[in-house]
Amino acid sequence: MFVISGFYRYRIPLILFILSLIATFSLKHTVSDSQKLVSASWEHSQQIFVDTKTNNLTLTKNVMQTVLKNGLTVLTKEVHNAPVVTVQMWYKVGSVNEPPGMNGIAHQLEHMMFKGTKTRPLQFGQLFSALGSDSNAFTSYEQTAYYNTAESDKLQTLLELEADRMQNLLIDNQQLATEKRVVISELQGYENSPKYGLKRAVMKSVFPNHAYGLATGGTEADVEKLTVEQVREYYEQFYNPDSATLVIVGDFPTAPTLEAVKSIFGKIPQSQKSPQIPKSPTPQISTSPIWLQESGVEKLLQVIYPLPDLNHPDVPILGVMDYILTSGKNSYLYEVLVKSGLAIDVSAHVASLRQSGWYDLSVTAAPNQDLQKINAVLKSSLAKLAKTGVTSEQVERAKTQLAASVVLNSRDINSQAMQLANDQLIGADYRYTERYLENVRQVKPTDIISVINKYLKPEAQVVGFFEPNQKEVNRDTQSSSTATSENFSAGVSVAASEVMKYLPSTNAVANNSNRNLPQKVTLANGLRVLLLPDQSSPTVSLSGYIKAGKEFDADDKAGLASLVADNLMNGTTTKDTLTIAKTLEARGASLNFAAQREGVRIQGKSLREDLPVLLETMTDVVKNSTFPVNELEISRQQALNGLNADLNDADEVANRKLIQSIYPYNHPLHNFPTEKSIQNINRGDVIAFKQKHYRPDTTVLTLVGDFDVEKVRSLLETQMGDWQVKGKPPILKYPTVVMAEKGGNFNSVLPGKSQAVTYMGYTGIKRQDPRFYQALVLNQILGGDTLSSRLGAEVRDRLGLTYGIYSNFQAGRNIGTFLIEMQTSPEDTHKAIASTRKLLKQLHQQGVTELEVETAKRTLISNYNISLAKPEELTDRILMNEVYGLNEIELRSFVQKIQKVNLTEVNQAARELLNPDKIVVVTAGPAIMAEHR
Repeated sequence: MFVISGFYRYRIPLILFILSLIATFSLKHTVSDSQKLVSASWEHSQQIFVDTKTNNLTLTKNVMQTVLKNGLTVLTKEVHNAPVVTVQMWYKVGSVNEPPGMNGIAHQLEHMMFKGTKTRPLQFGQLFSALGSDSNAFTSYEQTAYYNTAESDKLQTLLELEADRMQNLLIDNQQLATEKRVVISELQGYENSPKYGLKRAVMKSVFPNHAYGLATGGTEADVEKLTVEQVREYYEQFYNPDSATLVIVGDFPTAPTLEAVKSIFGKIPQSQKSPQIPKSPTPQISTSPIWLQESGVEKLLQVIYPLPDLNHPDVPILGVMDYILTSGKNSYLYEVLVKSGLAIDVSAHVASLRQSGWYDLSVTAAPNQDLQKINAVLKSSLAKLAKTGVTSEQVERAKTQLAASVVLNSRDINSQAMQLANDQLIGADYRYTERYLENVRQVKPTDIISVINKYLKPEAQVVGFFEPNQKEVNRDTQSSSTATSENFSAGVSVAASEVMKYLPSTNAVANNSNRNLPQKVTLANGLRVLLLPDQSSPTVSLSGYIKAGKEFDADDKAGLASLVADNLMNGTTTKDTLTIAKTLEARGASLNFAAQREGVRIQGKSLREDLPVLLETMTDVVKNSTFPVNELEISRQQALNGLNADLNDADEVANRKLIQSIYPYNHPLHNFPTEKSIQNINRGDVIAFKQKHYRPDTTVLTLVGDFDVEKVRSLLETQMGDWQVKGKPPILKYPTVVMAEKGGNFNSVLPGKSQAVTYMGYTGIKRQDPRFYQALVLNQILGGDTLSSRLGAEVRDRLGLTYGIYSNFQAGRNIGTFLIEMQTSPEDTHKAIASTRKLLKQLHQQGVTELEVETAKRTLISNYNISLAKPEELTDRILMNEVYGLNEIELRSFVQKIQKVNLTEVNQAARELLNPDKIVVVTAGPAIMAEHR
């Protein structure tokens, strides 16, 4: 992509989602097994319609398109399954519109759009947070988008805010200077990744004279030179109603909403300038590969094949081809590269844009494998496939996966709105997806061979190789715990009372007292199941938990729990791994197991008619897994490769060092895998762990979706009722941890990194702690998001020291961790840490204000209500309430518990839970702490 400019905590899913928009339809399972650790009672309205007789998907059945006199395109879609709405403003401008020497101006302007307007001269992130809106933005090649999801009564306010910053943006030297530092911090963070550097080098080679070859986020040199006049001129040229598409999806009445849109946006004049149409790119095919040698641990292969623009008739065929080549364990390149031992993983997607496209294929080499050999095998295998052909079964399975992915990834209103907007801006028709899928249904095996011969020829590829330099050992240094003294202003940049002054009045927050509750079923063997029917989409979400997590790993076999979970689907007593994968792939369903610290998480989803197959597959692998030797060794190698990658990732290194500095050697949280511990694990260990810890009486399942409760109950009894184990489940008691009287500073030096990642923290609280809800409110004020919180307002927004800073109370069944994380330029790290310490001390001693508490409560409640409109988040919430020993009513009572929190309780929590003098500080990246004592 790059860039995604994301302001909120979970930015990796955002990156993946926007990459999928650029790829148009790349929402498939890659063959990488790498993993990383973290219904309503309203009238239902069908969001996505599927005609089972024709398999015809109609995402746009009740979409209305309106064009105002000033050229603003408005797309509306009513979805009444929850009282929430998403408002998105997409501008037809991106990095392709940047003049030479100003690479990054589109992204810089996106950041400035949050800095305030002439009529509301304050950080817009604070306004969105006060509304409880889940708001964000991104910049891509051909569009810049701003999106907000909030409770329905906030609709008019969101419209007014978007209209305000479309015409009244405040751009001055001070604001630009601060935000340029933030953008540069973001760009340096990307440079920490060898994959990013390799991809940029190859794309530059393919498109040397076009913006597709430049980073969408910009280059540090160009961003540093941007002036106020340039940014303002760019804003005036492109941020106009005739260059924009407004999308509204959710719980609202169309007619009055359109009247409000016309009233709010209709008076904004259209552009007086006609934007120049960027020149069409001419891809260049380099005859020699690009080589990069830098610090790193993985050998990487990056291949780009130029493709036509998204409206070319070959694009749907290429989408099906992509699924055949790289989607799942039955894919062609998985067999050729991963099963053969040449690679750890391979992934790809079809990027389809207005002017051109490309096939983006990435391979991570297995240890001791030669990159040139891998590329030679890749080329020869594609040539072989072109000769032997593909089967009708392969094509039909790929078509089913592709169509199902569109349905399964469009179940929440935010995703639906994004799909409509992307189709309108890039495809010039909000119905583009439906036309695309209709063409997908017509694809034949001969079509696949035709496009392989046409586009994936050996002479058409541009290749990049990344070879790590000789691996340097991380150096850990410890410095004095005395912080650098800086004279920073205390308090928030804008008082909470000022924020409320600039917001129109809205209705009271909904209390969800009528929300439907899940039905709980407990089988005779102790298995607990929670069922919540929801007919808003013809799909089902499955979430599960088994008390078999990493906490049970022995020190000399750390990584065992993950190896067991990763191998459950690699074979059972009746099916091999390819049969299991094919069973799900043929229906476009997915099922995954991942070991976390306190348990193994199960995630699955399918169309409603495929739920029996999803449950049958889950039951089979949980009860009858056999752990074949060959598959186990592949997983072991993937685990070792993932470990090496983690030990070269600043974020992972900082987090690991912080946890091991807080918790003693004998504590389950202290235990992390090492190369030796993973190598120590044998098949007998895996089988024994599975037999001991995978039990029905420690398993919880949650299902949310379009199903009949009694039929599912009967199905579960039949499939899982005979799952029996002997004895009582293992009990693990966490030792008591005494917080150190004095914190410490550590710097884990990683060669070749340009951006420092800092974690600060100490022991926290349990989920069952009576102060949990007070801690949530306190944390929202402190660092709940990176724009509206005190940390965000000071460290990010006023000082411009970081792209993102967040705090969190990680509370589970056992004592968790309080932590703060941020990324900074090396020269800004000390200043950011010192400012953070000062703010912690201020909150600890002086507390917060009444208005801050009320604003934080409103934000938390609104965010909670929004999250429950998303199937995966609703399913996970129900599941973890049960795991933590909370009753089903918690789904409703959470809001009331937050509402009851008062100022006195929050300030008491600040005194008890914030300990600035005891905090441990770990920075990973450049050797900054050791050099600046």
